[in-house]
Amino acid sequence: MWDLQWQSLADAGYEVVRCDFRGFGETPAETGPYSDADDVLELLDTLGIDRATLIGSSYGGKVALELAGRRPERAVALMLLCAGQPGRPPGPRLMAFGRKEDALLEAGDLEAAVELNVSTWLGPDADDETREAVRRMQRHAFEVQLAAEKEFADAVPAEGSADDEETPGAGEAGAGPAQPAEPDLSRIDAPCLAVSGAHDVEDFRQIAAGLPALIPGARHVELDWAQHLPSLERPAEVTRLITGFLAGITENVSR
Repeated sequence: MWDLQWQSLADAGYEVVRCDFRGFGETPAETGPYSDADDVLELLDTLGIDRATLIGSSYGGKVALELAGRRPERAVALMLLCAGQPGRPPGPRLMAFGRKEDALLEAGDLEAAVELNVSTWLGPDADDETREAVRRMQRHAFEVQLAAEKEFADAVPAEGSADDEETPGAGEAGAGPAQPAEPDLSRIDAPCLAVSGAHDVEDFRQIAAGLPALIPGARHVELDWAQHLPSLERPAEVTRLITGFLAGITENVSR
């Protein structure tokens, strides 16, 4: 999803690292508990990067907040686009979306689940090419994750026996991220720009607006044209927003 930004950032002289969370892009899904924030920290350690500016969209923003809340010394700054918030329960509309998506997937209607995501997360500024790209990414993520769930479900009976007191199912063993203790966001002392979209689901607008009260160095900006994925809806405008934010950080550090 960052194809439209990473080259511009690299051309501007920044070292840019993109990673796929498990079950997305080219990274396989996992059938046991894990932590996306730990995965990102391990990647930074492997690359020898002690501190980094964390740029995250949606769930990626939630992971960035978790990482910075747990390890504030690793974050130079944060730029969060319509981010989730660790430990925050979903509101009614987000719950309804989740129930509808689950029902479609359980019914085997993958294409309808894909279209639900496209219509929910992209606003009117997204062109046909962008919508097709999101369809492709979302369909791939569903296929990878559902295949891993099926593989896990098929393997459990073969590994157990009739004498076992309890054989955990997929829901119990948990294919997906583990739920760590809620991070203390007040520990984050890095500059933070929390971006929301005026047409987004209320949860994400409230999160962005509330972060300045939780993070001392945070400020909030709302894009009046955006829905949930502004970096895809108006990529050039968001690229300028990112580079402007990064330039401001560089100026402050050099003083």
